[in-house]
Amino acid sequence: MRSFFVVGGVMVILAFGQVEMHSYHLGGCPTIEPEPNFEMNKMLGIWYVMEKTSTASSCIVYNISRTEEPGEYKIEEISQHFLLALTPLKHGYHYAGTLKVPDEAIPGKMTVKFPLSVAGTSSFTVFATDYETYAGIFTCQKLTFAHRQSATILSRRRTLDKMYIDKLRNKLANAQIDPFELSIIKQKDCPKDLQEGYNININDETISAKAAADVIRKAGEKIGDGVEYISGKTKDVVEKVYDSEENNLWT
Repeated sequence: MRSFFVVGGVMVILAFGQVEMHSYHLGGCPTIEPEPNFEMNKMLGIWYVMEKTSTASSCIVYNISRTEEPGEYKIEEISQHFLLALTPLKHGYHYAGTLKVPDEAIPGKMTVKFPLSVAGTSSFTVFATDYETYAGIFTCQKLTFAHRQSATILSRRRTLDKMYIDKLRNKLANAQIDPFELSIIKQKDCPKDLQEGYNININDETISAKAAADVIRKAGEKIGDGVEYISGKTKDVVEKVYDSEENNLWT
């Protein structure tokens, strides 16, 4: 029974992780111009997320790297998942997708596909960057009568000067993309080693039925104690509230 609830909890965590980090709007995707004369080779490497649309996750890092296919790149998002952060478990949530450049004449306007994205491919636009300090990314995915979008402000370091953040937020606002939907991402007290702790990896290799089941089973084994930790804390809170209410009845 315990294993059933743990595995179920992991599945909820994986699914909910894909719902957050986006906002949903009616109509088509907003248009935002890509960085002129964009050079993808300069964009490769580690980027720290300073702000991102609607998320409670922390310590989010992007790692962009080449693949063997021309015009195709790997983008990996590593984070401390906000639900797992409620447990004592040291962990990294790794989510890898594929970037493609459909039109070489507009290299800053790409597409991205992540394994758990049911709706398919999203647009991926680098709308501003100096490659060495900051970058701004906007992704959008068309749905039947609406779209889901996400904006991200990146830095090469764990901090970014306010003038760069303001510059990127203004660019979003000028494209009719609400910058007030962005959440500030905590980059303090983060693992120095991106592989530290237990890692949940979601990519094309782990997304088959058998492989996904194995990932969930192993993750369930690791976070079982964490789930019990949350349950214990919840029980303590409930008991304290109950005791408090009982005391109030007698005063």
